[in-house]
Amino acid sequence: MHTNALIREKSPYLLQHAHNPVDWQPWGEEAFRQARDEDKPIFLSVGYSTCHWCHVMERESFESQEIAELLNRWFVPIKVDREERPDVDRIYMTFVQASTGSGGWPMSVFLTPGLKPFFGGTYFPPSGFRQVLERVAEAWRRDCEGILASSRHVMQQLAEAAEVAASAAPPDISALDAGFHAFRREFDPRHGGFGGAPKFPRPAVYGFLLGYWERTGNAEAREIVLATLNAMARGGIHDHLGGGFHRYAVDERWRVPHFEKMLYDQAQLAVAYLEGYQVSGDEHYAAVGRDILDYVLRDMTDAEGGFYSAEDADSEGREGAFYLWSREEIERALGPSDAERFCRHYGVEQPGNVRNDPRGEFEGLNILFETGARAGLEALRNRLLEVRSGRVRPHRDDKILTAWNGLMLSAFAKGAQVLDDGRYLEAARRAAEFLLSRLYNREEATLLRRYRDGEAAIPGFLDDYAFFVQGLLDLYETAFDTRYLEVAVKLTETQLARFEDRERGGFYTTLAGDSSLAPRMKDDYDGAEPSGNSIAILNLLRLEGITGRSSYRETAESALRAFSAFLAVAPTAAPRMLASLASSVARSRQIVLAGAKDAEDTRLLLRVLRRRFSPNQVVLLVDGEAARRFLSAYSPAIAAMQPVNGAATAYVCEGYTCRLRASNPQELIRLLG
Repeated sequence: MHTNALIREKSPYLLQHAHNPVDWQPWGEEAFRQARDEDKPIFLSVGYSTCHWCHVMERESFESQEIAELLNRWFVPIKVDREERPDVDRIYMTFVQASTGSGGWPMSVFLTPGLKPFFGGTYFPPSGFRQVLERVAEAWRRDCEGILASSRHVMQQLAEAAEVAASAAPPDISALDAGFHAFRREFDPRHGGFGGAPKFPRPAVYGFLLGYWERTGNAEAREIVLATLNAMARGGIHDHLGGGFHRYAVDERWRVPHFEKMLYDQAQLAVAYLEGYQVSGDEHYAAVGRDILDYVLRDMTDAEGGFYSAEDADSEGREGAFYLWSREEIERALGPSDAERFCRHYGVEQPGNVRNDPRGEFEGLNILFETGARAGLEALRNRLLEVRSGRVRPHRDDKILTAWNGLMLSAFAKGAQVLDDGRYLEAARRAAEFLLSRLYNREEATLLRRYRDGEAAIPGFLDDYAFFVQGLLDLYETAFDTRYLEVAVKLTETQLARFEDRERGGFYTTLAGDSSLAPRMKDDYDGAEPSGNSIAILNLLRLEGITGRSSYRETAESALRAFSAFLAVAPTAAPRMLASLASSVARSRQIVLAGAKDAEDTRLLLRVLRRRFSPNQVVLLVDGEAARRFLSAYSPAIAAMQPVNGAATAYVCEGYTCRLRASNPQELIRLLG
């Protein structure tokens, strides 16, 4: 069997290609030097291990001896895992999108030996790919100087596009209304979600809209979110047996999913459903949030507490094979009577229920989606889940990414708060301790991005810092261990030193000093994942409320000014940043509880706070002298906050002015309004 240089890597995606006949190399100086020494262009292929079309291109092209011979003869082939190296992916995806009008994975880009792109695309079928290789190689032989000149011009344009022009004024608050009205226009009132097929979950939008409802009282914003959450929960995008959500739906009704499961989706959707429960009181949303968290605990959690990255769409060589059912399989598993009940509820049909099947993969098979209330069917679902567990599972990408674990840490902290479930608090604690022991350098207060198979590697990017800080702050407000707050502050200081653009505002996505990755870019798009800038701004505003450090607010406002023009022209591209704008103009509320952490009177006050959706609120706990000393170092007024008459007491403060105090739930409800 052929073996190439990827065999020495840890990335599951790179290891999937380690036995291709293509002489792949990882991104790095050795491959760059070969390209320079041999005066060959680079063929850069970027993807990830659970990417369906990456698998297809591998089978069709990268396992082909004929195509491998062309790649090896004319190019230096380099493979990159986009989840390990989002910095590489971002630069060249920007080029592909600008030059072709679209993007996606696998991403295929041809570079000069100086790493400048000159031609690119995404998936190529084998016949077309062969022609592309021949033509690019011929063009390089004929007009190398012309290609070099063109690529220099391309990089200059990318550098200009990456520049974020600072504004002297903060974003106009009207961007919040503009964002709401744009999402309102795009909302699909019949099927939920926004726009037509394909439909992607986008939790950043739901969070912004719920915040808009909380701020303005506009009930339509809330109803749009609840309708979308309901539609997704009923649809085939939701795994009704095992829990969790698939990546997206290919149809407008959320029924036919692309079956891969990503950790970042589970994390953000769990929070979205828990917030849906907070704003509605409807237990259905709590149940969906719980089933996401339980899926991650069961199938996506490492023995040491970290969370794995993804599960593939494919198994046994077919997309969705693990999740699809024939009517006969269900009848054998449940018996005729129970099967009839189950099939009626989940839309199962004898000839199969998949109408949107362009490649003919699902003939005679069924995707489960709900047609009514699911009450009373739990035992039947569990029986089918047991049957399904005997099937060949999809590939699981077991690398542990700091950024995505930060998002999941927030979700488990939120689950522990809202659902009052100690299992979720324990999961959040274990994840935090894993990251702190494996990916955090205590002496330097720095992060690494990826852990797998005993190795931690790759200096952390902005989103690793921002998402993990957010998770630590959420965990502090759940467990009230000041150690998590202390680390969050240290990591924030490192983030400011390493990523802040102090001249123009905002944060670069990558560290300075890597000449192979110019220009430095600032992530501003809240898509499948929120942007690092959006979360960094929210963290800074939150930390100002906790620590009283005005410099944090000043940095946040500087970053908002940097993106002012962007928010004015494209508010729907950055809903999480809109939420940070809303937070910057809201009166922040600090609630200081004085009482024993595990005492019933403290728990009753916390229950009042955790039932409410309050995006601009921070909660601190003074449960002893150590916590009092730590917190009063930031806010001296906390030193005097004591339980009243021995009972746990909540001090409600707004704008650094503490109003009345409350020693029972009814008083606290009245104070909060």
